[in-house]
This record gives sequence, C-alpha cells and structure tokens, in this order.
Amino acid sequence: MKIVVLDGYPLNTGDLSWDSLKAMGDAEIHERTSTKASDADLIVKTIGDAEIVFTNKTPITKEILDKAPNVKFIGVLATGHNVVDSAYARTKGIPVCNVPVYGTAAVAQTAIAMLLELCHHVGEHNRDVQAGGWVKCPDYSYWNYPLIELDGKTMGIIGLGRIGKRTAQIAQAMGMKVLAYDIFKDASVESDTLKYVELDELLAKSDVVVLHCPQTPENTGIINKAAIDKMKDGVMIINNSRGPLIVDEDLLAGLKSGKIAGAAVDVISVEPMPAGSPFLGVENLIVTPHISWGPRAARQRIMDVAVETLKSFQEGKVINCVNP
Repeated sequence: MKIVVLDGYPLNTGDLSWDSLKAMGDAEIHERTSTKASDADLIVKTIGDAEIVFTNKTPITKEILDKAPNVKFIGVLATGHNVVDSAYARTKGIPVCNVPVYGTAAVAQTAIAMLLELCHHVGEHNRDVQAGGWVKCPDYSYWNYPLIELDGKTMGIIGLGRIGKRTAQIAQAMGMKVLAYDIFKDASVESDTLKYVELDELLAKSDVVVLHCPQTPENTGIINKAAIDKMKDGVMIINNSRGPLIVDEDLLAGLKSGKIAGAAVDVISVEPMPAGSPFLGVENLIVTPHISWGPRAARQRIMDVAVETLKSFQEGKVINCVNP
C-alpha cells in the first residue's frame, strides 16, 4: 500500500517521528506541496499512484480526484477538512477522515494567553525593560499600556464546543462571567456564571468576544461592522479559530476608531500573511502565525489519531469520517 503525505512539515518540524506511518506501507513524506487549487497538476503528480493520501492544507479538489484514480482513502491532518471536496470524494467511495479532537487544551490555552497579553502586554513591557526603560525610570513602577483586570468582566464565546467549554472554564476560574452562543446547546454546563444567549445579547454585553466556532458558509464574516457596532465601546476580540470569521477591514476600522480596544488573532483570511498586509503595524492588534495547534503534545495526538484511523481503515472499519 502506497502512502503519500502532501504537506507534512507543519505537523512534524523534526521533533516527531513518521515511523508509525511508515510501518503501515510504502510511505512518501513531502514537507510541502502547493496550497493552491490551481496547481492541480503538481498535486496530482505528487500523489502519483498512491492509494492513501494525507493532507493538511494542500487542497484535494474534484479535478484532482478525477486525475488520481488510485486514491482510496484521504486523511486530513487537522480537524478542519474544507481543503478536501468531501462530497465528491463520497461519490467515488473515498472516505475522508479528520482528527476531530487533539488540541482542545492547546487552543483554549492560546486564547487565554492572547487575552492576557492584551490585558498586560507582558512581552512589550519586558522588551522596554531590556531596552533600559526601567533603568531610566525615576519611579519603582511604570506601565506603557493600560492594565486590565478581568475579574468580574464578561466573556462572550461564539461556539461552545470542546474548545469553547475549556476556555469558559479558565475564564470562570479567573472570576469572569461567560455568555455563550451556539446552535447546539449543552444545558449541563449552564450555571450562575455561564449561560447561553442569543448572538445580539452576547455582542451587547461582553467585554471580551472570543471566537471558537468552525467556519461555515453561514458564519463567514460573523464579526463585521454591524456586529461590532452592537458591541460595548472598548471591547476586546480574540480569534484563534478561522480567519474568515472576521471581516478584516471592519476589524481594522474598529481598532482604529477605538471602538475595539484591542484584538488578538492567530488566524487571518489569507495564510501565510501576504506582503504589505494591513494587519502589520497596528498598535492595538496582536497577530500570531497560526500557532494555537503547535504544542508538541497536540501535534503528537494528530499523528497518533491519523495512524489509528488508517489502521482502522485497513481493517475494514472507517472511523473519524466526515463524509459518510
């Protein structure tokens, strides 16, 4: 059985091992292939006669599937699987399997880290101290940004799945109240400090708005000018889910006007960031390069689940399938 990994480097930068996958067949690991659907011929050439294909961000479109007739199984080395035309793969009898749970703790932890950085600017204060700021200061204490205490404030979480629930737990531990918006409600998590509300109420009452929902056609651009206008003055926004959930120009306008006191994003609409991006040089905006999933423990879980899913397929049982 021939196995091809189209873009393995983001998952394994050298600190993990592909041995468990290689033990299952003739495995060919490519660090990178194109992330552009227009490079279909290159992607098809890379797939070759492989029966098993793993991808992270390399697209597998209808055209590619038609030109790669040997493919029998597609594994996505992530939770999001919109890089694959899963519906068309189903018509060919090809299961598309993802890694549904691997980064709950890591992504929630990153969301909180970004919020705390907005509130305390620890990194910036350290850089100022290292540059001599404290040495030159006549006082024993100083700060270059307003410092924000979160106790008693309200966090609004859009998407209260596994990650949203973990972030809510941390927020509540810091003394915050949580408002949640989700089309699927889990009444068991509601309490004096967490309740489900409609989106407009969440936007109007939250001091911090956190996005933890998958991107769908219905929620693309859910944070736009109209939504921002409904928010409190001085709101903070955190997005480490999917970039297109936010309308870029509306976020930037809100930051410039001061309506949004600060935002932190780990994802943007086009990744990697293009040259001259308007997200560069915005003082009250923190941008990190899609690192929420990056802790080694989380990436090892992706590897382990991907291998287990392939083993199951080889044994005649399909698990973690997104196109049954």
